[in-house]
Amino acid sequence: MALKQEGQDRSKNFTRRALLVGGGQGLLFTALAARMYYLQILEADRYVTLAEDNRINLRLIPPPRGRIVDRFGTAMALNQQNYRVVLVREQSREVKRTLDALAQIIDLSEYDYKRILREVRRKRAFVPVTVQDYLTWEQVSQIEVNAPDLPGVSIEVGQTRHYPYSETLTHILGYVSAVSDRELTGDPLLELPGFRIGKQGIEKKYDQELRGAAGTSHLEVNAVGRAIRELSREEGTPGRDLVLTVDAELQSFVHKRLENELSASAVVMDVHNGDVLALASTPGFDPNIFNVGMTNETWNALIGDPLAPLTNKAIAGQYAPGSTFKMMVALAAMESGIGSDHRVFCPGFVNLGNARFHCWKRHGHGWVDMFDAIRQSCDVFFYDVARKAGIDRIAKMSNRFGLGATTGIDLPGEQPGVIPTRDWKLATTGEPWQVGETLVSAIGQGFVLSTPLQLAVMTARLANGGRAVTPRLTRLLGETVEEPALLDVSQSHMKVVKNGLDLVVNHRRGTAHQARIDIEGQEMAGKTGTAQVRRISLAERAAGVYKNEDLPWRRRDHALFVAYAPVHSPRYCCAVVVEHGGSGSKAAAPIARDILLETQRRDPSVNPPIQLVAGDRPSGS
Repeated sequence: MALKQEGQDRSKNFTRRALLVGGGQGLLFTALAARMYYLQILEADRYVTLAEDNRINLRLIPPPRGRIVDRFGTAMALNQQNYRVVLVREQSREVKRTLDALAQIIDLSEYDYKRILREVRRKRAFVPVTVQDYLTWEQVSQIEVNAPDLPGVSIEVGQTRHYPYSETLTHILGYVSAVSDRELTGDPLLELPGFRIGKQGIEKKYDQELRGAAGTSHLEVNAVGRAIRELSREEGTPGRDLVLTVDAELQSFVHKRLENELSASAVVMDVHNGDVLALASTPGFDPNIFNVGMTNETWNALIGDPLAPLTNKAIAGQYAPGSTFKMMVALAAMESGIGSDHRVFCPGFVNLGNARFHCWKRHGHGWVDMFDAIRQSCDVFFYDVARKAGIDRIAKMSNRFGLGATTGIDLPGEQPGVIPTRDWKLATTGEPWQVGETLVSAIGQGFVLSTPLQLAVMTARLANGGRAVTPRLTRLLGETVEEPALLDVSQSHMKVVKNGLDLVVNHRRGTAHQARIDIEGQEMAGKTGTAQVRRISLAERAAGVYKNEDLPWRRRDHALFVAYAPVHSPRYCCAVVVEHGGSGSKAAAPIARDILLETQRRDPSVNPPIQLVAGDRPSGS
C-alpha cells in the first residue's frame, strides 16, 4: 500500500515538471515569434532602408569653378582639362614592373616611386592610385599607344584652374590651392581629394560665389566597397562667372612698363565711378604653380626674395608719399584761412630752434605763392603753411581724401597707411607731438605713410571735383552706380590745387614738364614725389649730397608720381611708386605718362578738352 502511494506521488511530481517545462518552452517560442514578427513585419521598412544604404553609396561631384573675366569678357581665370594617369593594383600583375615601364614615358622620381607604392599598399586593390597629374597631350597619346604593356594603367580627365596671363594679373586674381586642415569648415565638398579653394586675391574674396554647389552620384557597391554601376546622377551648380572692372590688355601694358624697375607698383582708376582698370605690382609670380604644385626650392625662393614678389605692393606697400602729399597740406592751409596768394621766401632752408629744415633745391626758390610752390614743389613754402594750419587739420583733410584708412577695395590684404595726429602720437609712442614733426609731415615724410591705391583714390577725388569715389574691382552686369557724395571741401580751393597740378606738368618750369603729354585733348596734370629712405647727415650735406645713382640701390629715394587726364575734363587717374627709383620726375612720371596715354588710347570716348573758366590761372603761365 505504501509503495502504491509513493508511485502516485512521483507521477504527480513528473506531471507538474512537464507542465512547467512545456509552459517555459511555450513562452520562449511565443517571445521568439513576437520578436520575429516585430523585426520582419513592424520594422521591415527600417531594415530595408539600412540594407539599401549598405548597397548604395552617395558621392559628391565637384562643380566647375566659375570663370573670371575682364571688363570686355576676356578670360583671365578659367578651367582646363587635367589629364592624369592612374594605376589599379588588382589589374597589374607586378606594380613595380609596370611603374618601370611607365617611367620610360613620363618622369618618375624616387620620391614618386615611394609615394605610389605606399598608396598602393594602403588602399584596396581596386581603388585607383594617382601616378601623375597634368600630363601633356603627347604623354597621354604615348600611354594610350603603349596600353597593352601597361596593365592596370589608365588615363582620367579632370579640371584644373589656369591663369593665361600668368604673373601679369597674379596680384589681382590670386590663386587656388589645396584645402588645409585649418580651412575645413565641415563642408564635405572641401574634403574631396584634389579640391581647390581661393587662397589670395579675387579667388579668395569671392571663393563662395566662384565655388558653386556640388552634384551627387548614387553608386551601387558590393560588400567591400567596389563600385558596380552608377544608378543616378545629379549635376551640381557651376560657380558664378565674375566680371572685373580690369582691362586685361591695359594691365599687361602697365605690368610690362613696370618690369624695367626692380620693384614698382601702379594703379589706374576711373575717377568718376571708381573702376580699377589696372593694378600692378612687380616683381610677381606665376599663380599656376600653386595649383599644380611646387618644389620646396621654388617656395623658398619666393618667400626669401628681398623684392617680395608675393606682396601686392599696390595695396599693401606703405610708403612715405613725399611731395604728392603737398596737395593735402595746401587744401588744409586754405581751409585754415591762408589764401592762394600767400607768399613765402625760400632761401633753401628754414630754421626751427636749433634744427634746420632744408628745401630740395639747395639755394632756394626765392619768393613763391601757392601756385609756384606746387609747380616747383617748394618745401619751405609747405613748412610755413603746415606750421600755421597744424597737423590735426592736415590729418582731417587727408582722411577726407582717403588717406590713413583702408579704401574698401574688394581685395584681401589692404593696408591702412598712417596719417599722424597729436593724439595718435601720444597713444602710439607716449610722447607729445613736436612742431618739427609737423614740418616733416608737410612734405610727406616722417610718420606719414600711404599705399599706391590710396594715392590713386586721393587723386581721383581731386580730379572729379571732390566726390568720395571708392575703388572697386568687380561689378554686376547692368548695375547702375550712384554718384558718390560730395566731400566737405571748398570747390574754389580744389580749383587752386588742380591748376597747380596742371602747372607741374604743362608749365616749362614745372617739375614734371619733361614727362608731359603733347597730344591735344589728352594732356595730363600731376604731382611728383621723392621720398627719402635715409637721413642725410650734416657732413654729407656740407660735402655735397650724393646723387641717387651713386648710392647702393636700397639707399636711394623712392620715386612717386600721381596724375590724371585729360587735364581739363578728367576721366582717368594714375599713381606710380618706384621703390628706390630716385627722382619722381625722372623715374615715376614717365611711367605714369605712358600709362595714361595707353589708357586714353584704349578709350575713344574721352571727352574733348574744354577751356578754363575765366579768372583761373591758365596752363603755361
